[in-house]
Amino acid sequence: MSTQHMYEEFFNKFNSNHSPRLFFAPGRINLIGEHTDYNGGHVFPASISFGTYALAARRTDHKLRFYSMNFPEKGMIEVDLDDLNYYEADDWANYPKGMIKKMRDFGCKIDSGLNILYYGNIPNSAGLSSSASIEMVTGVLLEGLFDFELDRMDMIKLGQKVENDYIGVNSGIMDQFAIGMGKKDHAIHLNTATLDYNYAPIKLPNHSIVIINTNKSRTLAGSKYNERRSECEEALSDLKTELDIDSLGDLTPEAFETHRHVIQNEINQKRAKHAVYENARTLEALKRLKSNDLSAFGTLMNESHLSLQHDYEVTGLELDTIVETAWNQEGVVGARMTGAGFGGCAIAIVEHDSIDSFKKEISKHYIEKIGYDVTFYIADIGDGAKEMTEGVK
Repeated sequence: MSTQHMYEEFFNKFNSNHSPRLFFAPGRINLIGEHTDYNGGHVFPASISFGTYALAARRTDHKLRFYSMNFPEKGMIEVDLDDLNYYEADDWANYPKGMIKKMRDFGCKIDSGLNILYYGNIPNSAGLSSSASIEMVTGVLLEGLFDFELDRMDMIKLGQKVENDYIGVNSGIMDQFAIGMGKKDHAIHLNTATLDYNYAPIKLPNHSIVIINTNKSRTLAGSKYNERRSECEEALSDLKTELDIDSLGDLTPEAFETHRHVIQNEINQKRAKHAVYENARTLEALKRLKSNDLSAFGTLMNESHLSLQHDYEVTGLELDTIVETAWNQEGVVGARMTGAGFGGCAIAIVEHDSIDSFKKEISKHYIEKIGYDVTFYIADIGDGAKEMTEGVK
């Protein structure tokens, strides 16, 4: 997709003489630390070069007109600035609507309508956080067009509120944080309990991060995501009868093993075990990466997937087929699911010279077992949400 094509589409769809400005927000992968963000643990995400572009211009009335080149069949979705309530009929446009509403409620002066054209090159429903990418690109375009400056952390928190309060998904803050604070060639080590963070350089001179899309779409609101969160909250509630803790992220694996019997329900025990051990794995992974021990980092990725498969039960046949096949391929340092699970994507760290054979073998096994093919993407780690001065990548 070229920038010129986007501009042509904008002028065609909106019949507007106002020249729009171009904004971008990336998607994200999470290298390790899955389902820990809403459990007060550590995560290790990175923003990627794929994401959501938005061309936007102000109007002179109060109409908000949204068009997505990814969903042309949905047509133009038009709402009024004075009625930003959630309506199912507004479909994908509820994400930018929710962001506009939350930012206005926060006190941002957004006093006229907008024409906004979106185009995303993140695969839809792939678990690379396309919804948070739409929220954050909307946030930066509002900031740019209405000429105010919002603290980036406030924008990130408002994006999370859109998911939690407006859309109804009890997700943590990782996605918006990674997309809002991304830095080229760096992953972000984030403590979700305190929001303390630091950047860790990702140096892979001989390897690439390969994203493998199951092509089984998933939607968080319709999945068992909220159920997993509730199970963890129940486990925490039981543990609090004996321990002075605020979250599962406060526990070491040793402390968890000492007190796990307090958790009444066996399934909740498994969910809590994953959250605690995954948090410890994430801290260890950061150390290993800093000491350039890529092999140990890969082992921790593999252990993460096994925990998500057996204790958290969010992988499924498609993701397991990809990851288990990847583990047996030449040149693979580590592989795991990434994102919430229930479909979506896996990631693998693969030697450059092995990528072609890796793709061939994964495709072959996946088609044999699942009946259709995967899609591969090589992930470059890029910057966070911003106004673009150059064209679409």
